[in-house]
Amino acid sequence: MPDGRVCACTFYPTRLIVDLNKRYVRLQESTFDRSCGPSGCEIDWLSSQRLEVEDDPAEFAKLATDAGWGDGLPLVPPTEERVRAFVAASGRFPDALLGILPPRDGRCTVEKLAINAVMAGAPAEAMPLLCAAIEACVDPALDLFSLNTTTSSVVPGVFVNGPARHELDLPMGAGCFGGVAGPAPAIGRALRLTMRNVGGQKIGENSKSVFGQPARVTGIVVAEWEERSPWAPLAMRRGFEGNAVTVYGCIGTMDIADVAADSGAALTELIGKSLAYPGTNAYISHWGAETMVCLAPPWADLIAADFPTIEETQEALWHAASHPIDFFPAPHRAWLEERGRVDNDGIAHLVERPDELIVMVCGGLGNLHALGLHNFGPTRAVTKTF
Repeated sequence: MPDGRVCACTFYPTRLIVDLNKRYVRLQESTFDRSCGPSGCEIDWLSSQRLEVEDDPAEFAKLATDAGWGDGLPLVPPTEERVRAFVAASGRFPDALLGILPPRDGRCTVEKLAINAVMAGAPAEAMPLLCAAIEACVDPALDLFSLNTTTSSVVPGVFVNGPARHELDLPMGAGCFGGVAGPAPAIGRALRLTMRNVGGQKIGENSKSVFGQPARVTGIVVAEWEERSPWAPLAMRRGFEGNAVTVYGCIGTMDIADVAADSGAALTELIGKSLAYPGTNAYISHWGAETMVCLAPPWADLIAADFPTIEETQEALWHAASHPIDFFPAPHRAWLEERGRVDNDGIAHLVERPDELIVMVCGGLGNLHALGLHNFGPTRAVTKTF
């Protein structure tokens, strides 16, 4: 092709053999010259179909949206030059398989991720983070198939630790979940476009989400404010040093506000009781759900004064995040009892164990607020390094 432009969505997996019934994948013997590294010596490393389009975002956005590749927002045309630059920034080869994305069982290679990252407007420097996020998404513990097809509004949220927080200018202070100008929405959008174009997630067809949520367009990408946390960083507590990403299924965000608590004990009680609202998915499923809570630094400091270790904090939140079984309507009491959700004291806890309450420190210094992020049900957060 004269201008060598790259198609954003039609995939020709020339080097993979996949048995979708067994989800078995193997690579054929490569004939590529890899001596030049991931930036590539051979133009045919990029296996996607080429299309002749105008290098104009408005025209390309209409073309892509009409074809089902877009999300309704403007898109950057993924030219071959741009895609090659993103592949090079990943530090991986374009045909490297990151995982199989449900519900269509699409083969997500570095090249396919790069195409969608270009379209989303993400920075090329985010490719290592994006690759790790995809690898976390396909870990069986997260159960991406359920997240991508459920009636819930759940979306994989991305929570970042390590020096990359600053290198990528990821939000961790005031307005970190939305409103800060920076690359986070485009990075999150890259993952959402990948789920659409590689995973084949389509609302109303194989994705049955009743309401959806804004993060199904821009994703959730937030860094932990490690420097203002009284505890070790989230990823370190999960056994990972340096740059790491934790992917957790977020149904949405729940503001928890308070102006009366004058101690960490009072504050954890209020936060825990607020998290345990009876309509959360954690109560309508069997054991296995996790729940995340983000604490603003002033509240984290207040809580740490009473509960110096993260384990003590989780224990306090866990005890508060519960209800006597009589709190629930009769049909729900029976539901919980049948599923073993009531302990010997007649208490129904939000999650089975204290360590299933994931605590992270971020947000502004204005105090007064915590943020609850409930998940879909029996799925687990997954952490990967990058």
